[in-house]
Amino acid sequence: MKNSVVVQDISVWWLYIVRCANNSFYTGITTNICHRLLLHNSGKGARYTRMHGPVEIVYFEIFFNRSAASKRESFIKAQSRAAKLQLVAQLSY
Repeated sequence: MKNSVVVQDISVWWLYIVRCANNSFYTGITTNICHRLLLHNSGKGARYTRMHGPVEIVYFEIFFNRSAASKRESFIKAQSRAAKLQLVAQLSY
């Protein structure tokens, strides 16, 4: 019998913050950040971004499971705008 290797498909979860047209922030998670950005900017994303779009990504983090990404999302959503501005300032690209 031949040896076989099982490779699991590893999903990468993105936590992201976008800046909306009115300069507000929206935080979310996704497995496909490019597709999600297209949805937000086409008016088919979250209700908040449909009302305040278009959007641009200003911050992101990568996680290897949904649970960790969701916990971080909840934490960031509970932060003040000033705290979010500091977080966004850390990522310069």
